[in-house]
Amino acid sequence: METYLLLKTVHIISSTILFGTGIGIAFFFLMGTRSGDPAAAYFAARTTAVADMIFTLTAGLVQPISGFALVLMTGVDPFAPWLLATYAIYLVALACWLPVVRLQLQIRDAYRARLDGAAIDEGLLARRIRTWFVLGWPAFVGLALVFWLMVAKPS
Repeated sequence: METYLLLKTVHIISSTILFGTGIGIAFFFLMGTRSGDPAAAYFAARTTAVADMIFTLTAGLVQPISGFALVLMTGVDPFAPWLLATYAIYLVALACWLPVVRLQLQIRDAYRARLDGAAIDEGLLARRIRTWFVLGWPAFVGLALVFWLMVAKPS
């Protein structure tokens, strides 16, 4: 297969994994934490953290690498306005995702402590879940905008 087509395929697949896994993880995590069952909430939080490290992190690293390689390979101006917007939106999504991962780990640990019989700060847990939820929206909308920019390439 031609290098360009292989690289473009990798870029598209990794973007799909990044976006799709993000939606799936968010749904799974939210359903688990709202289940009312501490064991289900812990399982969801623990599994979400693992999935984020395996899928989201990997795809999130592949995206800028493959994207930059495609820009170089195709001769597209790396400073084209639509690409500058893409870079900025991607950085916003990253800035939202990093604290989300930390929150997921803190939430996971709180549910583990609850299962072990320890008293936890329920208010803090609820605030962390709300913050996690709020931070997910800019990342979701941002990645949807990046998809649009990649397809439309507005001038």
